[in-house]
Amino acid sequence: MTDFLLVISIISIWVAVLESIIIMAGAILFIHKQSRQKLVNPSNLEDFPTVTVMVPAHNEELVIQATVEHILQMNYPHHKMQLIVIADNCKDHTAERLRALKANERYRDRNFIILERTGTGGKSGALNDALKQATGEWICVYDADAAPEKNALLFLTQKAMEEPERYGAVFGRNKARNRGQNFLSRCINLELVTIQRVHHTGLWQLFKLGTIPGTNFIVKTGLIREIGGWDEHAITEDTAISFEILTRGQLIALAPQAEAYQQEPEDLKVYMKQRERWAKGNYSVVTDNIHHLFDRTSWRIKLHVLYYAASYFWFMIAIIISDIIFVANIVYQIIALFNPAVVSPFRFEGDVYMYLIIAWALMYYIYVLQINLALATDIGQSNTRNFILSCVSYFTYAQLFLVISIKAFVSMMRDKITGRESKWYKTERFG
Repeated sequence: MTDFLLVISIISIWVAVLESIIIMAGAILFIHKQSRQKLVNPSNLEDFPTVTVMVPAHNEELVIQATVEHILQMNYPHHKMQLIVIADNCKDHTAERLRALKANERYRDRNFIILERTGTGGKSGALNDALKQATGEWICVYDADAAPEKNALLFLTQKAMEEPERYGAVFGRNKARNRGQNFLSRCINLELVTIQRVHHTGLWQLFKLGTIPGTNFIVKTGLIREIGGWDEHAITEDTAISFEILTRGQLIALAPQAEAYQQEPEDLKVYMKQRERWAKGNYSVVTDNIHHLFDRTSWRIKLHVLYYAASYFWFMIAIIISDIIFVANIVYQIIALFNPAVVSPFRFEGDVYMYLIIAWALMYYIYVLQINLALATDIGQSNTRNFILSCVSYFTYAQLFLVISIKAFVSMMRDKITGRESKWYKTERFG
């Protein structure tokens, strides 16, 4: 039985390695194509669509003013942009900061709405209330800590205009504005860069498959209304809405030049809460959409479900089993040095254990390679410190994913058994 579990784990790890290699190949092809294209800034913006920018803000007095100023100063026609900032159940000075900003002479003529609400539904509820007042052809969402670059919205809409009938949503890249703060924020930066510049680009290049992030994206207003707005019961409303868009035959396109900066957790406790919520939400989305594997939906939806299911269920379980076997075997070998009579419960036939070591070594190599491929495409990030950090993070930061995944899965099962409704958790901000 032990050999059987170990063989299954080895096969699973090899499949994960193969998946990573395929995605990296797509990313390299994307990077090569991008390097040969010239970026053209349109001179006439009158043909661009109208956009309603929404910013949900719950107790965001520390960051909201800077975020709104970044948005109002973006390079987009003022008469084509509506801004709705939702002060959602705020107990601080968020609304006061917004009113002071709106009274500023520079923004007096802007279409700037402050929506103070006391409803339920967390971020999704706030977005749904703002949706009722939206007048733009597209909805753009930025989190309250976002700092979009001047052309971010321009690049998002420019991508949407390439194939307006096919693209139901467009997403950009998000970067850590506090990446150099401490070890945790530096590791988060590596993860963020790798996901944005390898996973997202590889999946888009090979399969035209994308996923809406929580911030820095646009979606057709008519489409989001057809869907019925954001799911107020979903913990990760962005992933849930992505599946809804795909089931309607629309693509979620990548606009790599559309970049925005955001705050990342600098405290381990805050990080664990944030990531556990994300993992729990993604578990729920996978279980809610697993039926698409057996119905007549498109192959992209099936691939999307498989990608999430493999990441959060199959590969995770395989790695946990192999880790337990590996660590337990080492412990028993150490004990056997002092007490030869002790026999490990995990005894393997032939070279099975060696295959596990090889699979692990290859997985580690691919992990480091992916990160450094991503860093090489981001100006100023490919350096010796980040290379060393990428080597170290596998044994430290990356292992947190296992703990987070287990806690999130247990929490989700407890909620399903007890009928308890999951609460939306807002990541804590700092000045």
